[in-house]
Amino acid sequence: MSDAGHITHVSDTARWTALHRATESARPDALFKDPLAARLAGEGGHAIVARAPLTSRSGWWLVARTKIIDDAIAGAIADGCDRVLNLAAGLDTRPYRLDLPSDFTWVEADFPGLLAEKAELLSDQTPRCQLTRTAVDLADPAARGAFLNDALNGATKALVLTEGLSMYLDDSDMVALSSAFARPEIAWWMLDFAFPGLRKQMNKKMSGMLENAPFKFAPANGLTFFEDLGWRVIEGESLMHAAQRLHRLPMFMRPVAWLSSPDLHHPGERTGSAIALLTRGQPKS
Repeated sequence: MSDAGHITHVSDTARWTALHRATESARPDALFKDPLAARLAGEGGHAIVARAPLTSRSGWWLVARTKIIDDAIAGAIADGCDRVLNLAAGLDTRPYRLDLPSDFTWVEADFPGLLAEKAELLSDQTPRCQLTRTAVDLADPAARGAFLNDALNGATKALVLTEGLSMYLDDSDMVALSSAFARPEIAWWMLDFAFPGLRKQMNKKMSGMLENAPFKFAPANGLTFFEDLGWRVIEGESLMHAAQRLHRLPMFMRPVAWLSSPDLHHPGERTGSAIALLTRGQPKS
């Protein structure tokens, strides 16, 4: 980051997310504990949050998203998951903090610079599983295919995680990812996505911060977008309602959550976002 609090690349958002994990971890009633988050967030994470609008500084949606994904991964492993591929892994620390089998395979992929920084910051730490990191341009079809072939070698029931990625991609990029993930080794795809109203709000309200990482993907047909591509929804939840359920939604937002519940298949122009766990189904005719 060249300017304090200014996002110069989409990878800088990882520091923002890490700081909110650190803040949640410091609570006496923390939903999860991430003792490494503060060191990963660094001064850059503090600067980004300080520059964000007051209404966006609590990071309630990031906290809820983290907790839901933690639980989904635990559930998948209990159901026979033998590998996690965390694409655009950022500064995630789940291999170091989750209760994972020591022989479990976890693969992280992201930009080379961010992975190198992360490896250096965590050089004195030991992951709880078999962790590998791969630098790859996921937008390059050939590179993405080669990475998936290698990362999934030997897997039979993998979970692919694209946390915090979809909103920075175009619709065509999401279609390409969907196609790439349609392979027998992948049993689950876990992702989050923005609603059109949130894309508009974020790109306007935080335009100075997000000019180098604008929100793009925000399907008006929500989960239907993925169902039309051959995926079946196992679980889906609005992050606002998840945060309310987890007692992390700010007081001023609670009346909104009480009064309305978005249709995740047709969010239209609503402001918000959702998280979903998908598996392969049958494309709609």
